[in-house]
Amino acid sequence: MAELALEGIEKAFGTTRALDRLDLDVADGELVVLLGPTGAGKTTTLRTVAGLDRPDAGRVLIGGVDVTSEPPAVRDVAFVFQQYSLYPHYTVFENLAFPLRSPLRRQSAAVIRERVETIARMLKIESKLQNRATRLSGGEMQRVALGRALVREPALFLMDEPLSSLDAKLRETLRVELKRIQQELGATILYVTHDQIEAMTLADRIGVLEQGRLLQIAPPREIYGRPANVDVARRLGSPPINLLPPQLLPDLEAPSATHVVGVRPEDLVLNGRGVASAITQVEHLGADTVVALEANEVRLHALVSGESRLETGTTIHFSVAPDAMLFFDADGRRLDGGGERA
Repeated sequence: MAELALEGIEKAFGTTRALDRLDLDVADGELVVLLGPTGAGKTTTLRTVAGLDRPDAGRVLIGGVDVTSEPPAVRDVAFVFQQYSLYPHYTVFENLAFPLRSPLRRQSAAVIRERVETIARMLKIESKLQNRATRLSGGEMQRVALGRALVREPALFLMDEPLSSLDAKLRETLRVELKRIQQELGATILYVTHDQIEAMTLADRIGVLEQGRLLQIAPPREIYGRPANVDVARRLGSPPINLLPPQLLPDLEAPSATHVVGVRPEDLVLNGRGVASAITQVEHLGADTVVALEANEVRLHALVSGESRLETGTTIHFSVAPDAMLFFDADGRRLDGGGERA
């Protein structure tokens, strides 16, 4: 495996700037997730690393070697796409073996068989090796697609929302397995998603992209608890963070430049004191309950125990622990003095 470095990458498509002076480092053996909305530049970043798109400015280094001008074939990266892209008339074994039969590799039949069987066991598809791809379920096809990348042992893996087309339960299962495999292999992975749960559970570090700019890159807990700005704060959390006018909260002690106060839904305490609010909706999710509130024409959400018996149409009061608040200035930047989660 090898480290990745992007230095000052710029990329435009016509008048649209896809990447804006992007700097990014991925350490050897690290799994970095790029998180952001559609059009943030996530896939363009992967394509630039792979050599499928040429940057307008900046450098791409893999293992310390400048590969900016090198074609994709010599970059030693494996790209896993959202769609499976299997050869339907091939068996699972033949699909997995295909990258090893490239003229650039010239592996012996014995080495190919050993490698394919090892990866198949790792992905728990060893019983499917003689099945044609058309006889597989969606989850099995995605395992084969992952396996075809793993079997090559590249310097770097690039993954573009590889689990997004699967159902929720299967995504959860493969997410756990992918993290296990990454740790077993010590693989270096740059992973793209718009799914915050994938980002939080998979990543060693999360990079939040917006309009081609890297807003913040840090471990998941730091991104969640110490967001650099309002845009990053909004990107993680379900329900999303409450952004409240300071005047809504009585006796608030906040930095003088505070323009908006951020409060995570789980940090709203519903009790008999504090700010009076009307319950406009109660959504039971099993272990948790989401309560929609309205206070002085401000809408917000609280996340409480699933055993809560709150009812729509009633009035309740809420308060917030001082160390659970985040303060942002008029430009959306986080100010010192807000709560910081461990």
